[in-house]
Amino acid sequence: MISERILTTVMRRASGRYLTLEPAEISSLPAPVAGRECLLYVHVPFCERLCPYCSFNRFPYQPERARAYFEHLRDEMRMVADLGYDFGALYVGGGTPTVDIDELTRTIDLARELFTIREVSSETNPNHLHPRWIDPLVDRVDRFSVGVQSFDDELLRQMDRYEKYGSAYEILERLRSIEGVFHSLNVDMIFNFPSQTPEKLSADIAILKETGCNQTTFYPLMASPVVEESLRRTVGRVDYAREGRYYTMISEGLADRFSPASAWTFSRTGGGMIDEYIVDYEDYVGIGSGAFSFLDGTLYVNTFSLKEYAERIGAGLTGAVRKRTFARTDLMRYRMLMGLFGLALDRGAFARDFGIDIELGLPLEIAFLRGAGAFSVDTPERLELTDVGRYLLVVMMREFFIGVNSVRDQARAALTGEERTLLFGDGERPCAADHVKHPLAEATMATETAESSPL
Repeated sequence: MISERILTTVMRRASGRYLTLEPAEISSLPAPVAGRECLLYVHVPFCERLCPYCSFNRFPYQPERARAYFEHLRDEMRMVADLGYDFGALYVGGGTPTVDIDELTRTIDLARELFTIREVSSETNPNHLHPRWIDPLVDRVDRFSVGVQSFDDELLRQMDRYEKYGSAYEILERLRSIEGVFHSLNVDMIFNFPSQTPEKLSADIAILKETGCNQTTFYPLMASPVVEESLRRTVGRVDYAREGRYYTMISEGLADRFSPASAWTFSRTGGGMIDEYIVDYEDYVGIGSGAFSFLDGTLYVNTFSLKEYAERIGAGLTGAVRKRTFARTDLMRYRMLMGLFGLALDRGAFARDFGIDIELGLPLEIAFLRGAGAFSVDTPERLELTDVGRYLLVVMMREFFIGVNSVRDQARAALTGEERTLLFGDGERPCAADHVKHPLAEATMATETAESSPL
């Protein structure tokens, strides 16, 4: 559709502008804003093997390196507590948060000691759906998100996931084995891979409905320019022209059991949305190497270097080394994007926070969405999305997270020495770590998050 092409172009240019972050001398994050609720995001940048489509900060798992990292992670958590922050929710993303289950449980337990945590969300991969990993988390995690991406064995092989995580049948059986164990079980999927046919997508939807999950997130493939070129060379060109058709297939295929909870998340009918922290929490603190924080209109990015991260935390400094303070109009656009991504925008709250009605603050944006048929409810109090509007928000979020992934690509490209070798082999050609997630995260975005991670 022409509106999708226009949005893709505009969002890609805008993201390139306002996601340009500058190095900064930052000794500490700012103190919390009184009365403003925040989420705590914890990043675990380790995986047993690296997926070829992932854009999040991650390194090959080495036990000693990981244990030292978790110690620094908990030290950074204590620094945040000393600043006066409190959090009602904790989200652990990666990487693979469950890669070292003992260190993960110690970290969750410390968060519960330091903050008034009411709910904990954690990501994982299908090979950890066994009692050794599940049992320690039953009383610690409320919302569990599993990065499946596809139930097609051919696609799993292309993503280098078949040997790592098992066949589609094995993954399905593991998911069924934990049905009802957690308050929420989310299954992350990706659609619009170059080799994914309508038949493969239909099969994914059908199998997904048999997993026992009470939520699923279907991320569109979100490839930064670096990853898009890698995909083109290996499995083909990403075809955005069919993305809208595939999204309609997903929405219609899930409609008998799931209802939209955000533009790309679907919850069991009557279950409500449970995992999209970027909708529930406008501000969040991210700790760990490669984590993002968004606080009072400023985006902070922690160093992607494990060595630099350890040195900074050891010296009592924040992990953040880059930041970008958003202009007022960009903040209004961000609020609109996140609100509508959650399917509705409270115009009264927008006017109270910005001192102007959204119609006057963002006239071109609202006129475009209205003209494209994006609103099912369009009153002075509230905006709600049509099916067309939900897909347009998918497009906008796809381009937003592609911009975030480009930030991650740049940060990884700056790594040197041993860390660069871990990711890029001989330094001349990306190894299995060449990225697509998402990405999220963390969409990263494609996004892994499992992967629903902040920015």
